[in-house]
Amino acid sequence: MRALVEGVEVDTRHWIAGERVAGARRFASISPIDEATIAEISAGSSAEIDQAVAAAREAFKAWRRTSPEERARYLHRIADIIESRVEQLSVVETRDNGSLLRSHRRGVMPRVAMNFRFFADWLLQLDHPDFDVRGHRNHVSYDPSGVAAIITPWNAPLMLGTWRIAPALAAGCTVVYKPPEWAPLTASMLADITAEANLPAGVFNVVQGVGREAGAALAAHPGIARMSFTGSVPTARSIAKAAGDNLVPLSFELGGKSPFIVFADCDFDLAVNTAIGQFDNAGQVCLAGTRLLIEASIRDRFLEAFLEKARKIRQGDPRDESVDIGPQISRQHFERIDGFVQRAKAAGRQAVLGGGVNTDLGGLYYRPTLFLDPDPGSEILRDEVFGPVLCLQSFRTEAEAIAMANDTEYGLAAVVMTGDKARAERITGAVDAGLVWNNCFFVRDLRQAFGGNGKSGIGREGGNWSFDFYCNIKNAVYAPSGWGK
Repeated sequence: MRALVEGVEVDTRHWIAGERVAGARRFASISPIDEATIAEISAGSSAEIDQAVAAAREAFKAWRRTSPEERARYLHRIADIIESRVEQLSVVETRDNGSLLRSHRRGVMPRVAMNFRFFADWLLQLDHPDFDVRGHRNHVSYDPSGVAAIITPWNAPLMLGTWRIAPALAAGCTVVYKPPEWAPLTASMLADITAEANLPAGVFNVVQGVGREAGAALAAHPGIARMSFTGSVPTARSIAKAAGDNLVPLSFELGGKSPFIVFADCDFDLAVNTAIGQFDNAGQVCLAGTRLLIEASIRDRFLEAFLEKARKIRQGDPRDESVDIGPQISRQHFERIDGFVQRAKAAGRQAVLGGGVNTDLGGLYYRPTLFLDPDPGSEILRDEVFGPVLCLQSFRTEAEAIAMANDTEYGLAAVVMTGDKARAERITGAVDAGLVWNNCFFVRDLRQAFGGNGKSGIGREGGNWSFDFYCNIKNAVYAPSGWGK
């Protein structure tokens, strides 16, 4: 079973124990660009999950004993091959999930390779200094935990997947990966890349399928040691319940409803341009600052400048280098977004921008949308839409801005635009978020801790935090004497 996607041949079977495995059933991969079926994918169930976990558990016996230097060499070889295939990976993922081809070429796929390089290099410097307690030496070690189950979403499937896969492999875990059913193709290409890098059979496994079948079976499997999930809060609840029966440690990166706070003393043009960037990837970005909180004295000026720029956003086929945003991922997700918008409009909220399908394009192309002054507690202000839909409110005092920013069950990220460094530090300290950008957006470093508060997630990843999760941390205590001769 293979599909030809943008001239690239992609195997559509599972990857288990170093071999391709055809499932008894299939599901369609539908491109959001034109809603055409581009591949028929093997659909896994509990049977394939059992097979993959068994293969990963068997491979773990040897993989856990490989030296850090050897594991790092494997990860660097994988990165080398990814870099040689940036163009192929980019065109396939753009066709599969509708994100901009130029972004895949210039940023996303190079970052995929960097995920492997970073954790390979970090592994070799991973250390914890010994310490003494009354003359007894204490030594901390990072022991591989076992099979890591990884489930990631469709908005940046290969980048988000390898962000978890790379540290798990570096830590000495083996992996069973369930890619997103709405964009599974580059995960299959990654399986081929790991094989070309001679990664031992069973160390990395891919089982495709829908969440309620393959995903649920993986989360509930008694053979896994760690569960990493990126996605929605309702799905996370189901996974937590399933994994909880086996007391499997969890790492969750979930949704966001992040504030974008603009003070009158900011660099105005920077603030407006950065706010426009919140429409990136057709709004399908969990980190986006979708609640624009603007100081009242500049509200009207900001709104005028924002609308002028927003109306110039070019929407269309994401393979066109001149296009700024593409389509929504699926018909189901498109209708979910439109449901939020139409309910807000029916409740009397004013959409001063967009508010429906791009009639020039049709299909899954939803116009960038902005609502003014939604009621506190309203659905459009409270819930994650995960589409090109922003809300604008105003505030008069710093205290009011903080209160509005924290008026959410989420706590993933925040953006603060101000010319006052002391104020930036005060706001950063007061806002409930795992990540706060001051006068910037989307500046990321894999050394930093990443994760959210509240409904935005559990745990942190990046740098040592990733190894803290994927490893069992052991402390050994050595007495100063009693060793004999």
